[in-house]
Amino acid sequence: MGLPLIGETLSFFVTSNSIDIHPFVAQRMKRYGSLFKTSLAGRPVVVSLDPDFNYFVLQQEDKLVELYYMDSLAKLVHQDDMKNIGGDFHKYFRRVILSHFGHEPLKHKLLSQFEDVINHELQDWSKLPQVDLKHQTASMLFNTASKILMSCVPEENLVKFEHVNEYFCMQKKKKALKLTSGVLEERMNLYPTDKGDLLEKMVGDMGNEAGLTKQFVSHALFGLLIATIETIAPTITLAAKYLLDNPSALQHLTEEHERIVKKREDAKSGVSWDDYKSMTFTHYVINETLRLGNFLPGIFRRTIADIPVNGTYSIYFFFF
Repeated sequence: MGLPLIGETLSFFVTSNSIDIHPFVAQRMKRYGSLFKTSLAGRPVVVSLDPDFNYFVLQQEDKLVELYYMDSLAKLVHQDDMKNIGGDFHKYFRRVILSHFGHEPLKHKLLSQFEDVINHELQDWSKLPQVDLKHQTASMLFNTASKILMSCVPEENLVKFEHVNEYFCMQKKKKALKLTSGVLEERMNLYPTDKGDLLEKMVGDMGNEAGLTKQFVSHALFGLLIATIETIAPTITLAAKYLLDNPSALQHLTEEHERIVKKREDAKSGVSWDDYKSMTFTHYVINETLRLGNFLPGIFRRTIADIPVNGTYSIYFFFF
């Protein structure tokens, strides 16, 4: 369990130069197996690397386990609101997000929107002497997500990224929350509108869903912006690295897209849903990148009942 109070937190946060399994996990998995206990950030934690057991845990949502946010994340988003969120609200939140980012929105609206944004960005990047891919992608994602979530493009002097990681500092948080709170107030004064974005849905549900307070909605929008940037930007960057390190894969990917363009009646027409569905190798590249570079180190669950494991022992505290 490590040292008193801090446990093994310092070892857990040691930077790894490898894109393989983090040494913290690899060393303990070799010594203890795919299920072991430790202490992180002052909390006793069980770490599971067993796919079958993880699948079982995910099926026990609100039965044996519940979603849990570490204190640091709760403080970043909003501690009081996070404490009072139940499983039903998370189901509502996932449903609302999927209604704006899921299969149908992607098919009928987002695919063309994303293509327009990316083409515009690539044109701008071509004029630069060099491109910091992660930084430039993060900026693009922030503006695009702001449009989709709340039909808003933030002013450059309000939220500007000098570094992606700086977004997490408290000063940047205050500026971002000033943006989301201001947009929320404006939308509430104008509601209903024809914007049809996620904010419109949440404003309409305020008062009907427990936990949907003004403060929570503004913090939720902020949290979604963080989640968008800090998962997609590094994934795109890593995909580019993998492709540059594997010329044959890059050639295969290029040929697939060239074939798709040649099949079109108008080569300058946008990407259609059929085009997207035919990108077999492209999806392989995406899935392999996600497999090798999972930027979400784990999902926290808190046990609400003892969980027996193989008749050998029981788990009665946090999961990671």
